[in-house]
Amino acid sequence: MSDEELAKDLGLVSAMTIGIGTMIGAGIFVLPGVAANAAGPVVVVSFVVGGLIAMVNALSVSELGTAMPKAGGGYYYINRSLGPLFGSIAGMGDWMGLAFASAFYCIGFGQYLAVFVGLPEVAFLNSIQVGALVAGAAFVGVNYIGAKETGGVQTVIVFVLLSILTVFAVAGFTTFDYATLVGEGLPADQSGLAPYGTGAILPGTALVFVSFLGYAKIATVAEELKNPGQNLPLAIIGSVGIVTVVYAILVTTMLGVVSWPELSEDAPVAQAAEVAFPSAIGPVGGIAAAAAGVMTIGALLATASSANASILASARINFAMGRDKIVTNWLNEIHPNYATPYRSILVTGGLIIVFIALLGRDIAVLSKAASVLHLIVYALMNVALIVFREADVPEYDPDFEVPLYPVTPILGAVLSLGLVAFMDRVEIALSGAFVAAAVLWYFLYARDKTDRQGVLSSYIRSREEELPDQVVEAADAVAPTGDEGPTVMVALANPRTESALITLAGAIAQHEGGRVLATHIITVPDQTSLATAAENRDRIDASSKSLLESAKTDAGAFDVPIETRTILSHRGIEEVFDAAQTNEADTVVMGYGGTQFAGGRAEGALDELTHDLPCDFLVLDGQELALSDVLVPTAGGPSSDLSAEVARALRETVGVDVSLLYVADDGEEGSGREFLGDWAAGHSLADAEIRVETGDVEGTIRRLGTEYSLVIVGATERGLLSRIIRGSLVFETIETLETPVLLTERPSARSLRERLLGR
Repeated sequence: MSDEELAKDLGLVSAMTIGIGTMIGAGIFVLPGVAANAAGPVVVVSFVVGGLIAMVNALSVSELGTAMPKAGGGYYYINRSLGPLFGSIAGMGDWMGLAFASAFYCIGFGQYLAVFVGLPEVAFLNSIQVGALVAGAAFVGVNYIGAKETGGVQTVIVFVLLSILTVFAVAGFTTFDYATLVGEGLPADQSGLAPYGTGAILPGTALVFVSFLGYAKIATVAEELKNPGQNLPLAIIGSVGIVTVVYAILVTTMLGVVSWPELSEDAPVAQAAEVAFPSAIGPVGGIAAAAAGVMTIGALLATASSANASILASARINFAMGRDKIVTNWLNEIHPNYATPYRSILVTGGLIIVFIALLGRDIAVLSKAASVLHLIVYALMNVALIVFREADVPEYDPDFEVPLYPVTPILGAVLSLGLVAFMDRVEIALSGAFVAAAVLWYFLYARDKTDRQGVLSSYIRSREEELPDQVVEAADAVAPTGDEGPTVMVALANPRTESALITLAGAIAQHEGGRVLATHIITVPDQTSLATAAENRDRIDASSKSLLESAKTDAGAFDVPIETRTILSHRGIEEVFDAAQTNEADTVVMGYGGTQFAGGRAEGALDELTHDLPCDFLVLDGQELALSDVLVPTAGGPSSDLSAEVARALRETVGVDVSLLYVADDGEEGSGREFLGDWAAGHSLADAEIRVETGDVEGTIRRLGTEYSLVIVGATERGLLSRIIRGSLVFETIETLETPVLLTERPSARSLRERLLGR
């Protein structure tokens, strides 16, 4: 889940332009000449086959995107489904694939820039590489300082490009010559639609498949889509379909205007436009040259847009991997002035520069290397979909499902990997080296850091007795060994309070990178043995299963793992403490439910005298939470520190506004404001609203509390006898305030005297 709810303001057209805009780039403006010289006119079929392979994968991306509309990208789906080993391969593959693609787009930019201006050769770099390096440095700089294209600008770019290409297609249709297409008049070994045989189709597809990268980017903005269940599949599938048709028409037109052996490998669209358009219309001359110039501008615009978007997307992948501890968060440090992940951008930019300098003379190597890495990710995404389906994950509930399951995802995986076989050895070797590096990185670094188990691992472990030992051992051999993060235990009892408690637990677990343990503690009468109750628990299981399934559903709003457990006990609240100790919980979230605590503490009176709390406790008095703003009264102390941590977690996960309150004595408002300002700064709440009031503490909290959706109060530090005789602020607040109140208590070691009389 993202840290805040995004407005759903993207419609179907805007979403489609995101996909089309990332695909209509160097693929059409650069590759037709290179591909035609490798395959002949039959390269048109290569583009269509590439579109069909992309379409099969698009169906799977659509299902995954509608199942998890608040997270985007192949890395996320693969990491959640197949686990962090394959997540490392997917993340590194996506990252390197985007770097290769960006270098390819920059070379395309350099080719058309060379048409406009004369560029020198520098050392071992030709003029096109020099232009590409300038472009690459500029795009990295734009991303470094934070300038970005908006959805509106992207829409304009796409419609300008489509308009330019439509005019070109119309002009090309009027001058199209079938004889030119089939190579009449050329030597016998160059004539016909397939001079190199139909066997050249798939190698041609391998070369041009880079033209179809980008449609999966639509899934990354699924959270902002209106009606994502319908619009996301339409946008992804529609953009692939439109681009495939556009490519087929334009490449056919180019080859019917300029004979394929003569089609430029550097600026084919500009060359074809100069032939397709008349040199003059009436008295107006220079039409063909102007058309070529417009095509060149379109090519520069398209390649620049694609390169910039690829660099931006690479930073997002690094953020996702950093969040899951697969790469160090050092890479994702935010620039203090520009608020961009400058290190990630610089590292990616460095890779792009290296690829341009070392591989830029052969654009086919860059395009194929980008394709191989993306095809591996697409294959893993199809496998991830199958795992989600077969493991029957409760929170996996897509609005769109691939047709003909499981044939479609299996076909997508086979076609993706099958196309890799038609790449050249150098691209396969490059990509294989990056995959091997990702695996090595996982075992040497990420495995000890990350804690997230994939659905596949959980599925295998839940069926250890049914599966071969080798499968179970393999799952254990690659399982992450990192700390699982803090455990937030929720003690559930009442269906009416379940959602509110899970909301609190999920927000804290997500903020701290931990997990939720939802427990349903069922109290069994002392007259009934626990063994007997366990033997006759059909009715118990039904009610408990319903409650815990609701907890799983509500936890799905947060990006945290959740486990559920039913506990039979003769004791009620006391069992919560034992369960917290048994499960090594770091925080317990429970409902107040009218339970009479010992004067405003989470412990009972006897427990308070005999032991310390096992962990942090959060006790909620309220059945529903509609969180928008919270009030945190404080006078300092360990439990107020916990209140600040909870408020910060809610602010950074569900976007609440935080207000801090200090009730000062008359005439002490200045010192109270100074205390509260320092306290806020020390608890990373410097941007919270500061409220300093005078008067009665209890009355002030009751008066101001009604303005907020939640009041978070730290447990009292007064001793047991003092609170029994003189009452308790927390107890009074919980009992009288209509606004939901969250009591926070942090365990602290206290002597018997301190327990009785206070500190």
